[in-house]
Amino acid sequence: MTTTIRPTWVTSPVRPDQPDAVRLLREYMTEMVVRYHRRPALPGEVDEALAEMPSDDLAHPTGLLLLAHHGADVAGCAGLRWGPDWAELTRVFIRPAHRGAGGGAVLLAAVEGHARAAGADRIRLDTRADLVEARALYARHGYVEIPAYSHGPYAHHWFEKRLR
Repeated sequence: MTTTIRPTWVTSPVRPDQPDAVRLLREYMTEMVVRYHRRPALPGEVDEALAEMPSDDLAHPTGLLLLAHHGADVAGCAGLRWGPDWAELTRVFIRPAHRGAGGGAVLLAAVEGHARAAGADRIRLDTRADLVEARALYARHGYVEIPAYSHGPYAHHWFEKRLR
């Protein structure tokens, strides 16, 4: 008899300046730059994007950053920024080697739990038109498209999920 043990997913809060978080946020931004431009990132381009859209507010008291581990591997991240009654989801990323193994669902459940515990009644997010996998993930997990609530240059679709 053969038993297959699948790695489990575990999430934990971390400061965005911690080494694993810095690495994952850089990988996330590299993928965003590459997909946006449809070409490899040019020298300095990822650094410019990280400076344009910093993640340092994804720490207490303004936000939260979760890392996801799949087995022993650091496999993904997701962030929340606190609003008055709602939280904004950002930086959802699963490393390519771990995609398709349920990490996106685990991260969404974890951030939703943290948002509820912090008193948020809903989560909102904006995303780009080219991030079709992300849009499908959000829709599968109860996020519905809403009118624009932000006007960033990379916001093409807006979603919300009621938590209460």
